[in-house]
Amino acid sequence: MSIRNRFAGVLAAVVIASAPATMVGALLQPAAAQPQEQPAAAPAAPAEPTPSKEVVENPYGFAAMWHGGDFVTKGVLIILGVMSFGSWYIMITKLYEQVRLNAQAREAKKGFWQAKSIKDGMAGLKDGSAFRYIAESGVNASEHHEGALLEQIDLNTWVTMSVQRAMENIGNRLQDGLAFLATVGSTAPFVGLFGTVWGIYHALTAIGIAGQASIDKVAGPVGEALIMTAVGLAVAVPAVLGYNWLVRRNKVTMESVRTFGADLHMVLMGASSKNVASASR
Repeated sequence: MSIRNRFAGVLAAVVIASAPATMVGALLQPAAAQPQEQPAAAPAAPAEPTPSKEVVENPYGFAAMWHGGDFVTKGVLIILGVMSFGSWYIMITKLYEQVRLNAQAREAKKGFWQAKSIKDGMAGLKDGSAFRYIAESGVNASEHHEGALLEQIDLNTWVTMSVQRAMENIGNRLQDGLAFLATVGSTAPFVGLFGTVWGIYHALTAIGIAGQASIDKVAGPVGEALIMTAVGLAVAVPAVLGYNWLVRRNKVTMESVRTFGADLHMVLMGASSKNVASASR
């Protein structure tokens, strides 16, 4: 056999041997080219219902303390309530009086001193005005200085005393109620402390009766004690702050009253001097 025939035989054997592998690869290639099918999505699980918040009534709250408390507990709460109501009423009314008095001071400063005479200036002030009251007191003192006893006092001193009394009356009116605020601010914490001591006494009594210091036996009385302390402080703190604030505002407000009274006194004395000089001529 020649070399050419041997080479042809070997080539034919190789082709025959690789034919099955080529056919298998051709069959597998289309299958690999096709996209793989996605697995079907699992059905979504139904959403769990949101649990609604259950409102549990607090068995140790303020309402429970009022319904389950004895006469001492209710009496302390009523006293603190009266103190709180009185404090807020006084603070609101005193603030209103100060605002009104400041408005009257601006009115007197704007219109009274521009009048031709003191009586014309008084006529321009509203009825019930504190500054009109001071002016009327000074005018009446300057016009009515007769009598055996009053004649022993010189006119200047008499008018000064009359104007000073009018200003003191206005100052005393502004001070009304402030003593109550001071009393509430100093005593309300102790009233609340009394309720605290009473609640602790109930807690110790419950422990002694039960024979064991379980939380359900002492939670109620101790809660009452803490509430009493909080209420006492809540009543006292606004009263103290309101007292200090109103006292400061009273000082500022009375400055305008004293200034008006001093100026009025000088005008009255000047008018009296002119009248005396005219009479001597």
